[in-house]
Amino acid sequence: MDFVMKQALGGATKDMGKMLGGEEEKDPDAEKKEEERQEALRQQEEERKAKYARMEAERESMRQGIRDKYGIKKKEEREAEAQAAMEQASEGSLTRPKKAVPPGCGDEEEEDETIMDTVMKYLPGPLADIFNKK
Repeated sequence: MDFVMKQALGGATKDMGKMLGGEEEKDPDAEKKEEERQEALRQQEEERKAKYARMEAERESMRQGIRDKYGIKKKEEREAEAQAAMEQASEGSLTRPKKAVPPGCGDEEEEDETIMDTVMKYLPGPLADIFNKK
């Protein structure tokens, strides 16, 4: 029977055996090949990381050359200088340093215009006089 089936399928019994639920033939070197493949992938990944590290180092040296040429400081350097200035200013103080108040946040002594003052600017003279007499 196997011979007849083999002839009918044209010699494709290995594949048919797998399709019909038969056991696969195990490659004795499959484990070794898998280890070699994993090692090759690991090596490629290391080479890729080294390549990008070199490229980034080249870019950083270019950036530093531009910073030196135009006198630009790195963001970290600016932040460190600002922090040092804050610490130096609060050296003799017993309390924590005050934070800078942005302009227009209420510490101004100027009197703000009221709505009435704004309306008075746009009224004609006689009407403005009527409101001012009160």
